Amino acid sequence: MTVLKEGAIAPDFSLPASNGATVSLKDFAGKKVVLFFYPKDNTPGCIKEVCSLRDVYSEIQDEGVVLLGISADSIKSHNNFIAKYNLPFLLLSDIDNVMSSSYYAWGEKEWNGRKYMGMYRITYIVDESGKISKVWPKVKPANHGEEVLASIKHCQ
Repeated sequence: MTVLKEGAIAPDFSLPASNGATVSLKDFAGKKVVLFFYPKDNTPGCIKEVCSLRDVYSEIQDEGVVLLGISADSIKSHNNFIAKYNLPFLLLSDIDNVMSSSYYAWGEKEWNGRKYMGMYRITYIVDESGKISKVWPKVKPANHGEEVLASIKHCQ
């Protein structure tokens, strides 16, 4: 599986966000940003992942880090997901998969022998200078929030 390597410049993007704004990576210049890509709103693994991040979100914020979730779901779907699980961070909608492709988070997947295109579960930390400082190419959803928080605290 191909991913952006640590030290690479993070590709800029502009995507619609769950708060109605358009969000770009350059909006957060000088800050650390966690970008977590996940397959689909309201699916079991994704629920575990976002809830694990939600549960440590205040500590992530205390470190001055921005947390953004990205999937190919619509803003309406994102807002329902946010309301159902009380998510305090923005979810971005990459319906055309251009941004996700630039981060190697969109590609061919296989399940039960069927091949299809979909979102990979990948997380990147982008440092204050816009470079990738940490990559999780295969996220384990249940404890991902703790992994991300530990990595943020370790890199301070």
